[in-house]
Amino acid sequence: MATWLARLQQSFAPIKRIDDPEWDALLASSTLFARLDAADHASLRMLAERFLARKTFSAAADHELSASQCLAIAALACLPVLHLGFQWLGGWREIIVYPGGFRVRREHHDEHSGVITEGDDDLIGEAWERGPLVLSWADVAADLADPFAGFNVVVHEIAHKLDMLDGAPNGVPRLPAGISRREWLAAMQPAYDALVRAVERGRDTLIDPYAAENVDEFFAVVSELHFSDAATLARAAPTVAALLARFYGPRAVAVAPLGR
Repeated sequence: MATWLARLQQSFAPIKRIDDPEWDALLASSTLFARLDAADHASLRMLAERFLARKTFSAAADHELSASQCLAIAALACLPVLHLGFQWLGGWREIIVYPGGFRVRREHHDEHSGVITEGDDDLIGEAWERGPLVLSWADVAADLADPFAGFNVVVHEIAHKLDMLDGAPNGVPRLPAGISRREWLAAMQPAYDALVRAVERGRDTLIDPYAAENVDEFFAVVSELHFSDAATLARAAPTVAALLARFYGPRAVAVAPLGR
């Protein structure tokens, strides 16, 4: 049994509606939401209400989980599906929130030697197939405070959830009408391969080198960039940027406010 199960301290029952003061406070809490127009604000609010009504939040490691934190996570989780629909967040129910980074024990199986080794990983987010979404609140809060810095842990983990909608993660999420698997791979695979080569050669890259770990991490990292630093993504991988604009919707793109 996963170690975090024994450390859950607090759970929030599903919330039925978001009151105006709570929603206004969320919108005022981060310039991330300023780029959305009134129609998108209304859509995001409806999606967040459904998220809060259907998901269960739990606190781990003595974290003091609040209703405002649940709302912020719900809004961030719904941002990637703003133009896809709530059904894209189906198949799982729980969000577990730590105060900061957390540690998990992994088993690694070497396909060549057959040797199984164990080790600890320090994480700020994790998405389980058909299981919980696990987040560090400190990192969620940092992303809200500086939303155009190229990082968004909630979006990153939701991208993994989208990738797992049709089975094990492989960097190809369920695709909407109008985007074929062949078209997806034609944009994503060359960009991923180019990043892997650059990282192997020790070059500096505009895309976080962590994206070179595997194709599913590449999809999650470029999704983060789409929502938090779209200009950098467009410079680094223009075909990927154009594809994600179609996948997530043209307005669901990070545009930093004037003066930044």
